[in-house]
Parts: sequence; C-alpha cells; structure tokens
Amino acid sequence: MSEFDLIQRYFTRATPGTVLGVGDDAALLSVGDSMQLAVSTDMLVCGTHFFPDADPLLLGHKALAVNLSDLAAMGATPRWATLALSLPSANEDWLEKFSRGFFTLAQQYGVELVGGDTTRGPLNLSVTIMGEVPAGVALRRDGAQAGDDIWVSGALGEAALALAHLQERIVLPQAILSSCTERLHQPQPRIALGLALRGIARSAIDISDGLLADLGHILERSRVAAEIQFDALPMPHFLRSLGLSNSAEEKIVQRCVLAGGDDYELCFTAPVTHRSGIEDISATLALPLTRIGKIVQGGGCTVYAADGNKMQIKEPGYDHFA
Repeated sequence: MSEFDLIQRYFTRATPGTVLGVGDDAALLSVGDSMQLAVSTDMLVCGTHFFPDADPLLLGHKALAVNLSDLAAMGATPRWATLALSLPSANEDWLEKFSRGFFTLAQQYGVELVGGDTTRGPLNLSVTIMGEVPAGVALRRDGAQAGDDIWVSGALGEAALALAHLQERIVLPQAILSSCTERLHQPQPRIALGLALRGIARSAIDISDGLLADLGHILERSRVAAEIQFDALPMPHFLRSLGLSNSAEEKIVQRCVLAGGDDYELCFTAPVTHRSGIEDISATLALPLTRIGKIVQGGGCTVYAADGNKMQIKEPGYDHFA
C-alpha cells in the first residue's frame, strides 16, 4: 500500500463544508464571500526527513519552509501557523536555535505562530500553515488540459544529490557539496511565484517527493498525460557534467533530477498563450522558469532522452510506504 493509497482508503471522506478537501497541496475553506482559507500540515520525522545530528537552526527554517511551499503551490498568501513538537528533552540550546530558524523565516513571510503543542517523545516536528486566497483563483492540481505547457521553477536535483552524498552513494567536491546541502537544508518557498501565477497557471504543485511523482498527482487529478524532455530539465551545469562521468553516476543524476525530491520548486501547467507572460514573471522575480514538456491526452508521464527514445524510469519518486 502506498502513502497515497493509505490516505485515500482510510482518511478521505466527503467534506461538504469545504471548497476543496483532501487531495491537493492544501485544503480550501470558505471564510466569507470573497476569500478562502488554504490550510496544510507537514511533519518532519527524525531519521526519516533529517538526521539525528541535524542543525536545529536549519531545522527550524525547513519545518516552516516545506509548509510555505504548499501555500505557494496554491497561490495563497501566508498568514498563520501552529507548531507541534515531540521532543526527547527540553534542551534549551536546541530550542533557542530551532525557534530562531523558524521565526526568522516566519517574519520574512509575515506568518504569525498562533498555537500548537509539545510533548516528550521521539523528535518530530509538525507545522500547520494557513493562508488566504481570493475565492475562485487558487491554483489547484485538477486544472491541467491537453496542450498546456509544463513548467518548472529554479533547478532540480541538488537537494537529492546532497542526500546521496550524505548517504555515501556518491562523493561530491566540497564546492558542489556546499551548494547542494544549502538546497537540502534551507529550501526557499516560491510564494511570490505562486501569487504571480494566479490567473495564468491552470494547475500547480510543489516538488517535494520528486518531479515525476508530484507531476503525477497533477496528471491523476486532471485526468491527462504528460510528455517531458529530459534534456530540457533545469539542473546546475555541474550536475549535468557529473552524469557524463560514468554510468553509475549517470543513473544517480537521473534519479536526483526526476525523482529525488526535496526541491520545493513549483511545477505548473499553463496555456501556450501565456508563454510570454510567464517569461515576464521569470524576469521580474529573477527566478528561472523552464518549459520542460507538454500535457497530452491519456494517462501517465513519458520522459524522452536527447535521442528521442523513451527513458525507463523505475522509481518516480519518494513514497513513505512503498
């Protein structure tokens, strides 16, 4: 049973009191005639999402950042958060650093911490984020249409490459490692991009479990298929060069870019007529936005190599219960 089968079978029920329930980056709740509340929860578990010796300052940042990324994918403005902590002990030094990392990012995006819970136990961090979006304009997963362009923000693969190094599956030079570990430990939520894409993107999702896995959620919800070009995928030059060294490294690079996860970039679809508008957004935000393929009729996602052949992808992304 996959993570998403588990959610569908045991925790998905009719929600007549909501605009949008389980199944997207955030739920949408109506709080008046003109606004909707976007609500999402993410948990970081020691040993699963981070190493036991992880820097608490960076953990504080990431715990909030991954939730802000969900609001970015909905085109919502962040407003409030709650924080639940399970802690082995009340270590004051750890708590000071964690809270500093959390509140520094919260202040940057105008987020107020309004409640939560603490308990003694294995180290777990859970944040619920709440944001606002005008009624009817939230970005969702179910709006992609055949003919849409598929876009990705920023670059892919660096966070997964850092993890591969930390797990001793690959050895990176120090200069490359520093860049990659920053992407792994301090993801930057694309809030400004999400807001700019209102009325332009037909669908959107943040890339947390890997490009193919998360794009797959758009395809499933929208009942369409996708064709993407591997050579079009945005990745740092050093990562593309790394894949030329030997076949083992090439496989690691392909997996990091297509299925590695922890990128927290946005993947979105938009009509061809919006290409120039999206390029203007890219220039305004000084954020690369790359067209990687198109939405087509059917189901599933096909990845094409530079020679035009279909690539065989065994693992589309991370699944907690696979």
